[in-house]
Amino acid sequence: MASANSWTLEIPSPVAARRLFCAAVTPWHPRSTPKVNSHVVASAHPVEDDGGVGSVRQFNFTSFMPFSFMKERLDFLDVDKCECKNTLVEGGNMRRRIETAASHIKVEPAAGGGSVVKVESTYKLLRGVDAKDEEAKAKEALTAIFKAAEAYLVANPDAYN
Repeated sequence: MASANSWTLEIPSPVAARRLFCAAVTPWHPRSTPKVNSHVVASAHPVEDDGGVGSVRQFNFTSFMPFSFMKERLDFLDVDKCECKNTLVEGGNMRRRIETAASHIKVEPAAGGGSVVKVESTYKLLRGVDAKDEEAKAKEALTAIFKAAEAYLVANPDAYN
């Protein structure tokens, strides 16, 4: 039987919450995400539906990530509140390690016009898999995605306004 685990992560950013959320979380167009996160995401495309709640999208990753791809289902989206929930559908060798995984992402305004990305992840690992190793990989991957989006937005101040 798999064991249940969870973790939280906070990532501060000098970028406004809505811009960061829209750049890092909401793009479902195949060219949007790689442009913002090109060193992490090689390509992204919808697999099922049009990008709304219930849609599934696939990310194909560069060698930066420990797995080659991931498919996730969008379970909840509120762009005005900069919040979403996703469930892992499949991905690379992840199914050999993870039974289920879900994330709740919220980007909140912070002092000085910046923001704080708050992530809560819950998952069940398969028997014998080290939770600390998987947590570290997931946190590193998410931090890389948001920091890449942040760098893109800082370099392109008119993007995602």
